[in-house]
Amino acid sequence: VPQMIMAGFLPFSAIYIELYYIFASVWGHKVYTIYSILSLVFIILIIVTGFICIALTYFQLAVEDHRWWWRSFLCGGSTGVFIFAYCFYYYFMRSDMSGFMQTSFYFGYMLCVCFGFFIMLGTVGWRACLLFVRHIYKAVKCE
Repeated sequence: VPQMIMAGFLPFSAIYIELYYIFASVWGHKVYTIYSILSLVFIILIIVTGFICIALTYFQLAVEDHRWWWRSFLCGGSTGVFIFAYCFYYYFMRSDMSGFMQTSFYFGYMLCVCFGFFIMLGTVGWRACLLFVRHIYKAVKCE
């Protein structure tokens, strides 16, 4: 669990500022025009997620715990949990939404979006770790 918190917080901190502008454009009816910065932040998110998962998998393999598959997926996907936590912050502190319909619509859609981020970033973390583990075990020579 501490690994997953750290693995989720570091990529989330890379996209934190951009999340406000995305939420304001989707839920606050403001116009978002800086798509080049958004794509750059997305690429940074993918790279940071991959490297954090590789580092945590390395530490796990160093203590001879070989069960890295699900942990690498959950560490990568834990950023989606942080994004969902940010959804609560945005709803209660930054938005003017109220009522049952707006609340259920907002949290329902954001749950689907955050689950998509969980699956996407979990796959990125797992795939990066798979490539890393194959690379390091390919270099091991048995004589």
